[in-house]
Amino acid sequence: MYDGEIKAFGDKVNIRTTPELTIRDYQKGMQLQVERPDKPKLTLNIDQGDYFAAVEDDVDKIQSDINLMDAWARDASEKMKIKIDAKVLTGFLASISAGNLGATAGRISGNINLGATGAPVQVTKTNIVDYIVDLGTVLDEANAPESNRWLVIPAWIAGMIKKSDVKDASLTGDSQTPLRNGRLGMIDRFEVYVSHNLNRVVDSTYPCFSVIAGHKMGLTFASQMTEMETLRAESTFGSIVRGLQVYGYAVVKPEALARLYCRA
Repeated sequence: MYDGEIKAFGDKVNIRTTPELTIRDYQKGMQLQVERPDKPKLTLNIDQGDYFAAVEDDVDKIQSDINLMDAWARDASEKMKIKIDAKVLTGFLASISAGNLGATAGRISGNINLGATGAPVQVTKTNIVDYIVDLGTVLDEANAPESNRWLVIPAWIAGMIKKSDVKDASLTGDSQTPLRNGRLGMIDRFEVYVSHNLNRVVDSTYPCFSVIAGHKMGLTFASQMTEMETLRAESTFGSIVRGLQVYGYAVVKPEALARLYCRA
């Protein structure tokens, strides 16, 4: 959550964060030390934006039986969501805590292989659940809260999950198997989401993906469609529809994020 109103590119908003309290030993009759917690202040810069602009010729407007400008605006809005999603899912990878990724992940154990550049782990329907559990273990060792965890996977991994033992409804706790309702739901405390916009690179001839997991406290994001307007074109007989969406994102707690670097 954030305070402030996004009106234009370059605005700033204040991110609401939770102060960390000190846990102390207690003995009967002792005098308690009382803290005055001060909320850490985090300012998020709305420093990124995407726009669209298109002109509808008056001749096309007369000959068309649909409202082209409304259709274009809806299509452009959906495409902007996809582009922003890809930017965010790729942009914060470099900020993930070093103990939550790589071949020696785990702040305590240091022996959990989540894949590394040049050595991605290979995911199959047999081991995919194991890797999801490993991501959960890495977050456990980083003291990330167990509730409100999320996991973002590509569609091909979603297919493997549906072919794995999780397809048994008795294991997921749902009333129906994922093969019946198409919903992956929760796996090892993660609410699972599917996205085609995860970072993808070619590594040692294999297409490799960065599957990301975390807690909602790890990342913050704010966005607003600040402009959506129609105006007459100056250089032709037609009307222009254009829109601008501005946004910003930042990693708040790097230790509340984790990455699995993998290939099929």
